[in-house]
Amino acid sequence: MDPLGARSQFVEVQNLPTWDQPQGVQDEVDRKKRLTEEDDQLANQLNSLESPFPFRQDINSKIVLFNGDVALLNCTAIVNTSNETLTDKNPVSDSIHRYAGPELRDELLKLKGCRTGEAKMTEGFNLAARFIIHTVGPKYKAKYRTAAESSLYSCYRNVMQLSKEHAMASVGLCVVSTVKRAYPLEDATHIALRTVRRFLENHGENIETVVFAVSDVEEPVYRKLMPLYYPCSIKEEKISLPFLPADIGNAEGEPVVPERQIRIAEKPGNLEDDSGDDSLDSDLGLVGSHAFARMEGDVDKQRKLILQGQMSEAAQHKQHQRNYNRWLCRARAEDLSDIAALKALYQTGVDLCGRTVMVVVGRNIPVTIIDMEKALLYFIHVMDHITVKEYVMVYFHTLTAEHNHLDTDFLKKLYDIVDAKFKKNLRAFYFVHPTFRTKVSTWFFTTFSVSGLKEKVHHIENLQQLFTCILPEEIDIPPFVLEYDTRGTGLK
Repeated sequence: MDPLGARSQFVEVQNLPTWDQPQGVQDEVDRKKRLTEEDDQLANQLNSLESPFPFRQDINSKIVLFNGDVALLNCTAIVNTSNETLTDKNPVSDSIHRYAGPELRDELLKLKGCRTGEAKMTEGFNLAARFIIHTVGPKYKAKYRTAAESSLYSCYRNVMQLSKEHAMASVGLCVVSTVKRAYPLEDATHIALRTVRRFLENHGENIETVVFAVSDVEEPVYRKLMPLYYPCSIKEEKISLPFLPADIGNAEGEPVVPERQIRIAEKPGNLEDDSGDDSLDSDLGLVGSHAFARMEGDVDKQRKLILQGQMSEAAQHKQHQRNYNRWLCRARAEDLSDIAALKALYQTGVDLCGRTVMVVVGRNIPVTIIDMEKALLYFIHVMDHITVKEYVMVYFHTLTAEHNHLDTDFLKKLYDIVDAKFKKNLRAFYFVHPTFRTKVSTWFFTTFSVSGLKEKVHHIENLQQLFTCILPEEIDIPPFVLEYDTRGTGLK
């Protein structure tokens, strides 16, 4: 209580529920919706994969999600998001200055600014918090996304590092650099959550509480993404696994830029592994930046052993699963934004049987100029969680030129790499606007190269045929496809 019996406006952190406790009735309802019986089947299928963010009650007990003003938190330190001159006008900073008093502005002048990604500390003055950690988030531009991600990571990492160095028991984090600096909120949230998680794992033994202070706009995004990095059970950990982004950072949560990584092999050029080590780390050690052909060589070798009767079906299945898991881990670690920007693969609605519809736009795949290995990684990343249930594919071959044609060798390699669920749960493949040449190629491919696919392929001459399987409102069709189909011009 304040003097004269007035209730204090400041919030005692120890009175707030931590992430391992029920967050309220609605939160419990939302959580139960996620953990349905159908999700049980998904979790069972994912049991062979280990989450990079496993269930840790000791870490969850340190995390608080607080909808309110960070300036009111009675933490050891709170965070202020500002600009390079530490004079930014934003709701968070304005509130901190209002409660801290004029001394804070005078103190900031002595710091002589702060670089983007850095963090500097002052006293809390009239705040309940003893210290204020000031940090400067990056300005976001899509073409410089990698630099922005690295800078935002540095903001949270440097804040946590200062907390550790000064033996702080608790720290209140505001949302750094979103609206005013045009940083997409969901992308920023991924970086904030995983950076704090990694820091607590590796260096947070003396930090008792970390509070994510959010607004009404930010809270739904945080509640949606927190189970990915702070699952509240092993079941939630497994179910959240497919929804992790492609880049989950390195061991410290820092964004991974594959082009900057240096890979050193003990015996370069020697890809044989007779050690029998089943660890994922040893598998990944063999994967270079352009390992597509080498990985496929392993598949051929496995087939040869099977034909010679030297490898059992169970061993072959295990080897194939390990191989796929290597690709899946790479897909989650690499920056695939350039492939995503092509909009050549996307999820739309459902067909008449309620199965998920995935669309491939042939004209959007510049085969001759993109890294096809990255395209394969992107396909695996997008499709992995889709294929745990029945699904259908729609391939628009409309106006696809020679430089957009996927090579049958590439398709064969893709078919060999993907997990069994890709093949089992694919119920139909609709080939829209095929040419005579592609019909012949498809027949040869499905007859002689792969098994079990031929009966699933359906050549669709016009959209009206497609609409007998998928309602128009359930599929997002590119405008040029609609225009072409309306003209009714046959492909030559």
